[in-house]
Parts: sequence; C-alpha cells; structure tokens
Amino acid sequence: MSGADPHGTARLLRWGAPAGQARLGLVLLHGRGGSAEDILGLAAHLGLADIAAVAPQAAGHSWWPTSFLAPTAALEPYLSSALAAVGRSVAALEAEGIPRAQIAIAGFSQGGCLAVEAAARLAGPLHAVIALSGAMIGSGDADGAPTDALYGHAPKRFDYETRLDGVPVYLGCHAQDPHIPLARVNESARVLRGLGAEVDEQIFPGPGHGILPEEIRAMQGLLGPSS
Repeated sequence: MSGADPHGTARLLRWGAPAGQARLGLVLLHGRGGSAEDILGLAAHLGLADIAAVAPQAAGHSWWPTSFLAPTAALEPYLSSALAAVGRSVAALEAEGIPRAQIAIAGFSQGGCLAVEAAARLAGPLHAVIALSGAMIGSGDADGAPTDALYGHAPKRFDYETRLDGVPVYLGCHAQDPHIPLARVNESARVLRGLGAEVDEQIFPGPGHGILPEEIRAMQGLLGPSS
C-alpha cells in the first residue's frame, strides 16, 4: 500500500438481492490478509437472500499495515483511505435506492475495527453496526503511557461530533483475543453508548480470534426480517 489514497481504487464486490429488491443493505469489511470474496461468504452463510451486500477490497489485503492500536500517524493515510472506501460502499447501496437507515456495516478483525470507527464518523441513521473481533480505533492520540491492557500501546482519544441514537451495535470478542484487547472493547462499548447507540457487548471466555456460531446468530437477529 502506498500513496495518499491507497484504497482509492478498491474494487467493490456485490452479493445478494438485485438492485431495487433488497430489504436491507449490508457493507462487509474483511480482515487483514482476507478478501472481499471471503467476507461475502459470510453474507451467504447468514441465509438472508433478501439483503444486498457489498464488500470493498483493501489494497494489499490489509486496511492498514500495523496494529489498530498504533499511533495515529502510523495508521495514515491508510485509515482515512479505508474510511473513504466504506463511505463509497454505503453510497453505492444508497444509489440502489436503499435508505441509510436500512444499511448495516459489519466486519471481522481489522474490518470489525473499521466498521465501528466508520459508523462513529459517518453517524446515523444506520440499521446496525457489527464488529466481530474488533474495537474502535480512535480519533487521535491521547496523553498517557503504554499499558499492558492495551498490549503495550498508549491510549487514544474518542472525540466524535456525531450521534448514533438508537442504532444497534454488536461487539463480539474473546476475552483473550491476541489482537483486540478486552480493555479497548470495553472502552468502545462505553464510547458508543455515549453516542446514543444500543450496544450489545458479548465477550467469550478464553483465547481466540474468529467468528463463532453465537456471533452468526447475533447477526441474523439484527439483520433478519423480524429485526
């Protein structure tokens, strides 16, 4: 990845209901080393054929080249470019006639971090936001020393001039995820609730980094016809 806008020419793949026939839109964001094709397989696994899902492809199969916990300068220009790719994905669904309030954003790992960060910056209305093994990235660096709770990284600021009033947000993560500190997941839940979101934080015991059946059921609950 290089240049001022590394994801500026990101391919946007699509799955699901034809344009004009979808009940909901879904932006899916893959993790480091993954692909748009991979994450669209999650849409198929949900068994919700009346959803239109789109997935942008990160340049080099990674949205940024380091941990999401790294200082802000180390994440740029990749983070800003990734956020713009999410914005274009949402706009693509809106162009099909799906209102913003009927669009959900979801992702796994890096994509989960990008999903909740994009939601906080884009603001509502959104149908739902889903982070599987993900947490917020932050709006900038905060004062404070690196801590073990943040895997040797320093704290971040979470200053947003947006609201997510009433937007359902699901945060699913293992208690000992090797990439996503529990402290940051908990902090993300607090920040999102402060923005007005209705947060469901589900922490699974022990180590792990993957998508669990319980998380699939949670997604189906948020995206299904009765949601």
